[in-house]
Amino acid sequence: MPFSPKPRMPSSTRPCGLSRSQRIRLGSMEFIPDLSGALFAPDLRTLLVADLHLEKGSSLARRGVHLPPYDTRQSLLQLGAVMAATGAERLILLGDSFHDEGARGRIDAADLALLRSLAAAADTLWIAGNHDPSPPADIGGRVVEEIVLGGISLRHQPRALRDGECEIAGHLHPAAAVTARGLSIRRRCFIADSRRLIMPAFGSYTGSLSVRSPAFEGLFGDFHVWMIGDAAIHRFPAARVS
Repeated sequence: MPFSPKPRMPSSTRPCGLSRSQRIRLGSMEFIPDLSGALFAPDLRTLLVADLHLEKGSSLARRGVHLPPYDTRQSLLQLGAVMAATGAERLILLGDSFHDEGARGRIDAADLALLRSLAAAADTLWIAGNHDPSPPADIGGRVVEEIVLGGISLRHQPRALRDGECEIAGHLHPAAAVTARGLSIRRRCFIADSRRLIMPAFGSYTGSLSVRSPAFEGLFGDFHVWMIGDAAIHRFPAARVS
């Protein structure tokens, strides 16, 4: 490994905190977005997280892109902070939790111990993603292809919806931009209409894709975005974002 051993990191640098004013309603359920990019279902004490991409840093290092190899630890510390703040009793990870099928073997021992402790702290479900179609079985929790929560289908990649179906997915790493006072501000975001919600990527080294990208075409009707600011989450209609 290009960087080893990994020193302990004091804390995550990305803010976390449930929105005080914003809620996202889908079907019969209400969700609270978090500054970290997680989503909390208070009625079910359930925390949703998408696209951790653990060990992306070590994967890039193998290809000669040498970034500080602390993405896994930062993401896990962030996840632990959100779990503690929400008091979540169930944790559902919406796929691409691991960046590739070799990620489990590259995780630092201390990070692996932290990951296992987080999985043990709640009823944990790992949804299979395109990067991790077979999440490791020795972390804790259960592996599923998808699951229904409160009548809403949870899966990694968005699919064509059946009549009456609602969906929460990850995979696309949405971001949106708004113009204010002549400046364009681009941030990660949640994007949703009345039937579908796509979550931002949670991982420290994950990129983002504009909600105006062709990848989002046909997925939404009249949508809104919930952009993640430094200290608050801001809701904008489709007409305001680029």
